Amino acid sequence: MTRVGFQFKVKEGSIELYKEHHKSVWPEMLAALKKHGWNNYSLFMRNDGLLFGYFETSGTFQDALAGMNTEEVNSRWQTLMAPFFESDNLTAPDQLIVSLEEVFHLA
Repeated sequence: MTRVGFQFKVKEGSIELYKEHHKSVWPEMLAALKKHGWNNYSLFMRNDGLLFGYFETSGTFQDALAGMNTEEVNSRWQTLMAPFFESDNLTAPDQLIVSLEEVFHLA
């Protein structure tokens, strides 16, 4: 199993609406995430919009991203979420994901 940590930034004026969308993620999006190995998936956010994500997968981070890119529902979700993130010429928020190196784990 691979533990994946990543971060990106939500625009400060968009934080509350971003949180609202994540209270009711579409069931088909949740199913696609599970299908492509996004297990034990969590998002954490600071008050300024800096977001940290974590999930566990049986493959690699790249495999999990590539699998989601085959899903039509993911394209719709990425389009919906794109305006929430700090970036120029953003086509999909998952392009912003910065993978973090795991430096410690206590099992």
